[in-house]
Amino acid sequence: MADPKIHYRTCNICEAMCGIEVRYDDQQILSIRPDRKDPLSRGHICPKAVALQDYYHDEDRLTQPLRRTASDWEEISWDSALEEIGERVREIQQAHGKQSVATYIGNPNAHNLGSLVTIHKFRRAFGSSNHYSSASADQLPHHVANKHMLGHGSLIPVPDVDRTDYMLIIGANPVVSNGSMMTAPGFPRRMKAIQERGGKVVVIDPRRTETADKADEHFFITPNTDALLLLALNHVLFADGLDSLGHLSSVAAELDALRQAVAAYIPERVAPITGIDAQEIRRLAHEMANAPSAVCYSRMGASTQQFGGLCQWLTITFNIVSGNFDQRGGAMFTTPAFDLVKITDNTHRPNSYGSKHSRVRGLPYNNNEFPVSVLAEEILTPGEDQVRALIAVAGNPVISAPNGRRLAEAFASLEFMVSADIYLNQTSRFANIVLPAASGLQIPQYDVAFHINAVRNTAKYSEALFPPTKGQKPDWQIFRLLSSAINQVDDDGITPEMILDHSLRAGPYAEQGMSLKMLQEHPHGVDLGPLESNLVGRLQTPDGLIHLAPQLYLDDLERLEQTFFVAATAAGDFPLSLVSRRLPRSHNSWTHNSHRLVKGKNQCTLLVNSDDANELKLLSGQMAKVKSKIGELTVDVEVSDEMMPGVVSIPHGWGHDMDGTRMSTARLQPGVNINDLTDESVVDELTGNACFSGIPVSVHPIT
Repeated sequence: MADPKIHYRTCNICEAMCGIEVRYDDQQILSIRPDRKDPLSRGHICPKAVALQDYYHDEDRLTQPLRRTASDWEEISWDSALEEIGERVREIQQAHGKQSVATYIGNPNAHNLGSLVTIHKFRRAFGSSNHYSSASADQLPHHVANKHMLGHGSLIPVPDVDRTDYMLIIGANPVVSNGSMMTAPGFPRRMKAIQERGGKVVVIDPRRTETADKADEHFFITPNTDALLLLALNHVLFADGLDSLGHLSSVAAELDALRQAVAAYIPERVAPITGIDAQEIRRLAHEMANAPSAVCYSRMGASTQQFGGLCQWLTITFNIVSGNFDQRGGAMFTTPAFDLVKITDNTHRPNSYGSKHSRVRGLPYNNNEFPVSVLAEEILTPGEDQVRALIAVAGNPVISAPNGRRLAEAFASLEFMVSADIYLNQTSRFANIVLPAASGLQIPQYDVAFHINAVRNTAKYSEALFPPTKGQKPDWQIFRLLSSAINQVDDDGITPEMILDHSLRAGPYAEQGMSLKMLQEHPHGVDLGPLESNLVGRLQTPDGLIHLAPQLYLDDLERLEQTFFVAATAAGDFPLSLVSRRLPRSHNSWTHNSHRLVKGKNQCTLLVNSDDANELKLLSGQMAKVKSKIGELTVDVEVSDEMMPGVVSIPHGWGHDMDGTRMSTARLQPGVNINDLTDESVVDELTGNACFSGIPVSVHPIT
């Protein structure tokens, strides 16, 4: 028997960019192991990477275009599918205008080279501005803050975790995620290294997460109040004379406006609301300012709440004013080989934020799309520019967006819908035509987005391991076929590899011979060194300055004041606060199609603090009904003191048994969809980002 072949690439499931070694024989995967020579992940992988083989071999994978019939699905040819799509979309736009067709782009596109470098051209081909994506479900506050303060939404501050002496983590669980907006594979090892060199890690979270368990300190915080904590932390820096801009003094504008904005938020004022003692808030600010190097990292829990925009603005200011921005061990910026910021230089372009507003609710447009929280109402509300047709690519918003049941109702009402996906799921089941996409091991890989977020400068390219099978096609080819079918847009012959090679040759490592060919000769990837101070040369603001107090954030403080200090309301019928959580063996909904990731005991449970469980007469293993303003669901209870009293938690990404329609691995473990409880009308009004944290709920035992 011949020795197995070996292929090196990057796992495409989450942001961690773990290097993997795939052993295979012909079209059969024999094993997936960590690539110990990968310069970023250095031998780290998680169970999700091993599951890549399950999706490739899965018999449920789509291999031919499908047309929905009155009672089932029928396989059709690509020519028939494209002809019908072209005719129907043109017909709808001719009858109702260009804006009547919308697109939705799901999270897997961020891990797909072909999608990322061709998606904007695909969207422009429709002549519509009705675009939506998963970005407004979790990360829009980051992009809005980066755009207004630094000039570009992708100029992202990254914690220099490998050299920091102090790390304050707010609303994030990187031991499980290995970073989000911070690509840090093997974070547990990196975190332990901080402690071993005498440093300290502090976690602020309403749940004692896996990260909090390994940290030096953990503080519970009342959901939705992180902005108040960050205001107080910034206040202490100014009030106690700890503010220091260092080498950024000459490029930092609006310092006095920031000082005035945070002046009212003394720790004693916010402590009763946040649940963190005033003296502890002062101590945290002093520790951050006095450490040799320090960084504050706030992520999912701080972004997906009613004041997520304020949270990300104040996280950046806290890092800047404490002297830890663009500094070794602080919040730094990559020098990526494929420099998306340079390629899309915005210095002299108008800011798209707020250039348009959604038709029904008036939420702001940003980065050429509307927030996904308005998609259902844009479909269901009659009038000019009503969305009547949708093209969804690699996404499952019925599971991942707020109020999934209303989205399902909206999708069912569309005149026409197209989905490009690897599975039939809770969203694609509403499509008239489903196009089978290649994924993972069947596409070339260069992580355009996540090399920008990485804690070390590296570059890595991998060829496709296997060709698409039967009728599957890469997403970028599907984009071009759709553009041609609908608007007769000619294929220009430019491939994603051509774009990648050109960008690498024009990038910051051109003199070192950086090119696609160079990366092909280094299958483990190329180490380009630690993060370096480079912000002054990379700022994209028209005046070349960092704007510490953009007016939109100062204006939003009034909403915060009204919420917490003027019009604060009692809990009423919903006395508990619901937050989501991430599981080590789960990511997007499609990862549940791997038996190895969902087998064993039920992972989709309601975590309840023991004091709350006693009061509610709940026991572990019992079923409970959870109710919110918009819906209810029944879920298994798990009593756990990792939860803050008054706060309960359900993981996201589950719910594969919607309305009795079991999709794929629902036969194994359907779980419940937390977004049957989230209200799409409750958003961060500043950015339009959806709110998944701090949902008011009640819990009732089922006997």
